[in-house]
Amino acid sequence: MAFIQCGFHSDVLGRACAMNVILPQKVKTQIGMASSGSGRKDYPVVYLLHGLSDDHTIWSRRSSIERYAAEYEVAVVMPNGERGFYTDMIEGYRYWTMLSEELPEIVCNLFPVSPRREDTFAAGLSMGGYGALKLALRRPDRYAGAVGLSSVTDIRARMESADWKTMGRELNNIFGSASDLIPRGNDLFELAAKAVNAPETPRILTVCGTEDFLYQDNLRFRDHMRELNFPNYEYLEAPGAHQWSFWDLHIQYGLKFLLENR
Repeated sequence: MAFIQCGFHSDVLGRACAMNVILPQKVKTQIGMASSGSGRKDYPVVYLLHGLSDDHTIWSRRSSIERYAAEYEVAVVMPNGERGFYTDMIEGYRYWTMLSEELPEIVCNLFPVSPRREDTFAAGLSMGGYGALKLALRRPDRYAGAVGLSSVTDIRARMESADWKTMGRELNNIFGSASDLIPRGNDLFELAAKAVNAPETPRILTVCGTEDFLYQDNLRFRDHMRELNFPNYEYLEAPGAHQWSFWDLHIQYGLKFLLENR
């Protein structure tokens, strides 16, 4: 696999941005990991999103994502979403438009990845899990599946949580009030209710640790998806908290969920 640190300009944000990209590479002498590159020009791609306190480097620093991706001959794009919840902010940057519209075009122009829906996926943890699920549920025409690990599934509950009161002003700048969530396309429950009737529904996996502070939020989202009879939805839980040992383990299953038998 090749690891590429990429700086690029975003017209949507009006400034320089960064992403790390893992690409399959055809090699003969690499020790410890077999080649996963066939030289094709249309590799499937996973947009892998970070959490609130991190950036585009974190998945490569704290997991073995490069090694896991090599098993599937898949490109992995890890953009810097800063602290914007991958959302067009009420007061601030249009992170959603950059992520969902601009970035895929830039990636397809720069790297040998497929633009086809059936080859395009999203995954992430915490804030990034929210972003990944929103990509698939809001744009089921473009994303074939998504994996959310320890995801912020219930923004409304988070805005009302005592734990997040210190973030009140920041969240208000991003989302506005709770009444703004549905009309602005930022409520995952409402997006799922719409996506279930899409011509093609994405495959969705949510995973959460039973000791995670977001566990109850994830259970509510699980129950909602089951009430919708959402096709190809899977929920997984296991002992664990909001930590990298859990995410490093379960991103492996997440890649398998997205990329095997597609």
